[in-house]
Amino acid sequence: MVKTSIRNKLIVLLLLVTIVPFGSAIFVTYIYTKESLNDQAIQTNLNLLYQGKVNIEGYLSELNNHTLSIYRNVDFMKHLKISPFPYDYLAQRVISNMLLTILYADDDIQRVSLSGIESTSLVTASRRSSVAYFENVIDPNQENNLVAKVSPYNLYIKSNPQSKEKGLTSFTLHRSIVNVPSSEVLGFISLEVVPRKVGQLSKHLYDEGKEEFYIFTPEGNVVYSSQYGVKTENAFEPWGQKLLEASELSGSIIWNDENFHGVIVYETISPHLGGWMLVKRLPYHTLHESAYGVAMINIVFGVIGIFIAVLATLFVSYKITSPIRILVKNIRQVEKGNMQAKFQSLGSDEIGVLGERFKIMMERINKLIDREYKLELENKTNQLKVLQSQINPHFLYNTLQSIGTMALKSKNKEVYSALTDLSQIMRYGMNTDEGVVSLVKEVNYIKAYLLLQRQRFSDDFEYILDVEEDVLDVKVPKMTLQPIIENYFKHGFHANDGVGKLTIECKRKESTLLIKIRDNGTGVSEERLCDIVHHLNAEHNRGREDTNIGLKNVYVRLKLYYSNKATFELQNLDEGGFLVTMKLPLEIGGSRDEGNHR
Repeated sequence: MVKTSIRNKLIVLLLLVTIVPFGSAIFVTYIYTKESLNDQAIQTNLNLLYQGKVNIEGYLSELNNHTLSIYRNVDFMKHLKISPFPYDYLAQRVISNMLLTILYADDDIQRVSLSGIESTSLVTASRRSSVAYFENVIDPNQENNLVAKVSPYNLYIKSNPQSKEKGLTSFTLHRSIVNVPSSEVLGFISLEVVPRKVGQLSKHLYDEGKEEFYIFTPEGNVVYSSQYGVKTENAFEPWGQKLLEASELSGSIIWNDENFHGVIVYETISPHLGGWMLVKRLPYHTLHESAYGVAMINIVFGVIGIFIAVLATLFVSYKITSPIRILVKNIRQVEKGNMQAKFQSLGSDEIGVLGERFKIMMERINKLIDREYKLELENKTNQLKVLQSQINPHFLYNTLQSIGTMALKSKNKEVYSALTDLSQIMRYGMNTDEGVVSLVKEVNYIKAYLLLQRQRFSDDFEYILDVEEDVLDVKVPKMTLQPIIENYFKHGFHANDGVGKLTIECKRKESTLLIKIRDNGTGVSEERLCDIVHHLNAEHNRGREDTNIGLKNVYVRLKLYYSNKATFELQNLDEGGFLVTMKLPLEIGGSRDEGNHR
């Protein structure tokens, strides 16, 4: 009783009404905030990487301009066209001055190298030594020069993995020297650079300890890493490989593996400046940090709101249900037989009115008990009279059987046959256990009925019973055909007007059972037919129940069993007579059994 009390239901309902919206609002707000901040953080970091790309491109562009400055030195280009390694003092001085000018143009440039097209001679200028000339040596930049030769108008930047300090890797810029305006390559110039400026520019692009930042060459080598200890070569981890294979120059990808769960954003530097890729890895816990803060604020206020709602719920529920409990207590007293239960006023609201009406009702009940007792005695007396007037059906069957036996002994087969048909009709009609029967039972029943009518009217009556075998097992409501046939003998058949004919057809038509009952009787007038149809369709027919009760009964029962899936049509025939047509579904919906509801 406690578990199903109104008070508990009301408490649960009010708590659901308050907790579910609060909880849903917190959850939806958190999800929306998390997604919004996630998208905002990605876009912010893309913008930040773009600005970093612009800054680094500007720095690389300065270094690139140093390599291009040789084209402005006419003497240098003239001697280089003759031989990149002249032996006269004047030519060597021009080349040395050019290399030293480039070397000291930027503090990050540590070495400048000039090599010929054959890569057997080399000129270097470094901050540790003066200009040095080497002949018949293997150029350490030979492979890099070949790559630069493929794209003579672009920089080729190669990281130096053997030179690494605090996440910084030195790199070398390689450029082909072209004999413009032709495309002839005269030699190669290389600038070895320490990434001090690159490190300074990169530190503004990530939050150390929360985010990871890398700079990759197009080959996958690491130029800069915010994580110490990262390999500078073969940085082809799955996520790095995916970025290098990306067709877009900038964008973001979602990455989840055992080492990282989050978003990776990237930006690519122009190919003519080396094509570096700036990569930033943003873990989910960093991206969603702001969302967690917002969620916690919502949760705190939500808990406070829920606590207040719970207190209000308990107060309201107890205030509402207390009068109801008093009323229930008095009702239990009435159940125990105390019909004079008294209680104080339950208030002036609806529950108070209910209590007052309850007391008035108890007074009326006390007055009605005496009258009900008298009515009960009278009812019992009437029931006894009905029982005394009833005849046991088994007694009737036994009596008919005895009469049939006497008819056989008297060799009167017609009387015996009539008694057998009558017995079958009575047994079928008195069996109230079945509301739905197979069509074959209904056909056998009307066959016995028609045989009795045939014996009654002799040659003045004929009938045709045309039933297809494939519909004999179809279920139909009991007593569907007999009331219609009986209606013919009551209203349409007159022995003095000639031979009466009755035709019953039962056959399958598509997915329905088609039943036609046709006679050659007097039929009805059109006005009378309309009146009958109106009588069938009317909901209430008080005062009309003595007419067409058979048709009305059949029509109502068809609607009961088949709803609007069955049709019932009445029609006057042109040649005289009357036609009743029924179309019934082959299956009765709901398995309704009328016999169980009588």
